[in-house]
Amino acid sequence: MEIVIYILIALILLVIISNIKVVPQAHAYVIERLGAYLTTWSVGLHIKVPLIDKVANRVSLKEKVLDFAPQPVITKDNVTMQIDTVVYYQITDPKLYTYGVERPLLAIETLTATTLRNIIGELELDQTLTSRDIINGKMRAILDEATDPWGIKINRVEVKNIIPPADIQAAMEKQMRAERERREAILKAEGEKTAAILVAEGKKASAILEAEAEKQAAILRAEAKKEAAIREAEGEAQAILNIQSATAQGLKMIKDVGATREVIAIRSLEAFEKAADGKATKIIIPSEIQNMAALVTSIKELARNEEA
Repeated sequence: MEIVIYILIALILLVIISNIKVVPQAHAYVIERLGAYLTTWSVGLHIKVPLIDKVANRVSLKEKVLDFAPQPVITKDNVTMQIDTVVYYQITDPKLYTYGVERPLLAIETLTATTLRNIIGELELDQTLTSRDIINGKMRAILDEATDPWGIKINRVEVKNIIPPADIQAAMEKQMRAERERREAILKAEGEKTAAILVAEGKKASAILEAEAEKQAAILRAEAKKEAAIREAEGEAQAILNIQSATAQGLKMIKDVGATREVIAIRSLEAFEKAADGKATKIIIPSEIQNMAALVTSIKELARNEEA
């Protein structure tokens, strides 16, 4: 009898322990009672009624990523391409997520494919390749609105890869190569133009410097000639002053010694005699000196007669 009691006690403890649940962080448990929704357990310790309550769904509240396979889409200009998308979502209401839609992940994938086809169908090929941000924004808004009744929030939608057909890829590569060659030619032409401008500016600056140097040299030569002329004029003026000073001094000395007109005449004749020095064949004597010479001759003759 005691064994049966122990067994019953052990079974009761086992049932109680098995119905004690601990909800971990960032998770939620959806609880049903007799098949109907009862409550949602959040983080912590909880106990459910045995055989009446059950955990209908264990939901993770973390942000998740859905990476879908490339979807075939057709652009407005009838180009078929493959587009690979990535969806970042988070469960905000475990009850709606559990009871809102059957297989919610498949529903999100299908909704993403149809939304992507609708958006790409309004764009041409070039717009599709250059409008990823626009596509991402439109898809996120549409998916977020559509998944609200499912207790799901779409945080981001990213177009991971756009794969156009092979012939379109080849044409795009040719176009890109031609564009690169055009840019290279433009850069080369601009470089040559800049180099030519720099060379011309260098020649211009060199010519200006040479002209300035020649101008400066001419100015210096003119100033040197001017200074030489000034020094020459000053020398001539000084020589004239010296001559005039000597003449004045000589006249003063003559006056001081009391020289007569006859003495001056004789000295003049002696000066002419020294000037001739037997080398001159003709000497022009001023008339005044000639008269003075005649007078001197007469005086000499008178003197000789008196002596005789």
